[in-house]
Parts: sequence; C-alpha cells; structure tokens
Amino acid sequence: MSLKTTTTQKKYNVWIPVVAGLMHRQGKVLVGQRPEGASLPKTWEFPGGKIELGESPEEALARELKEELGIEAEIGALKFAATHAYGKTGILFLFFDVKYWKGQIKPQQHLDLRWVSPKELSSLELPEANTKFLSQILEVL
Repeated sequence: MSLKTTTTQKKYNVWIPVVAGLMHRQGKVLVGQRPEGASLPKTWEFPGGKIELGESPEEALARELKEELGIEAEIGALKFAATHAYGKTGILFLFFDVKYWKGQIKPQQHLDLRWVSPKELSSLELPEANTKFLSQILEVL
C-alpha cells in the first residue's frame, strides 16, 4: 500500500513587483485617485508603481514619484512588504517611507490628490489589495 500526499499549490502566470510611497505631512498621508481608463479607476492609492527591469525598488519609487507628482523624493526605509493576487497575477507590494521631497506636488497621472488622516483611509474606496493590508499600513503610519 502506498500513501500519496496531495498538495494544492497556487500558481501565478506573472508576479509584478510594485513600490508605494507613504508620504507624510502634518499627521496626514498622501493618496491619489486613479484615472478613468486605468485599472481600478477612481480608487484611491498610495503613489508609486511598477519596478522596471534594472531598477532597485528605491530607484523605481523615486522615478514614479517624479512621473506621478513632479517631485524629487528622498526614499526612506522599507516599512513592510505584502502580496496580493488579482486573478492569476501576483503583486508584490513594497511600502517605503517618504518624508522628504523637493518641488510642489501636482497630480500628473491622478484625477485628484488628497492628504488624509490615517483614520480617513478606511472611508476611501481603496484597491482590494490596499484594503487587505490596511491594518499593516495603519501600523506603520
């Protein structure tokens, strides 16, 4: 008699590494509203985006903040990492602290930008992934 062990593994077609910036000002954090035509339109997210080939996570976040907000940012410490799946696509999120930047923040890719208190985050329509680890976000804010 032989025993077989059955395991269930989730397989994803693709893993996408994504960086996000936790930008602070006067006890509030910056969020941007995703534009129409983008995936998850009109949801509120933390500024950031995908890491391109050859970039470090910190370089990717600095580039994304320049593209999305028109600023030059000093990227701080990695606050936490988390994963989420949208269908067969796995997303690896890396959340970094961003306390210092140069330039005036302007929405270049978002419909709107808002400075919100940590308590206000739960009342916003966030992407499913951010809702999933909102407690972790609140802990590091």
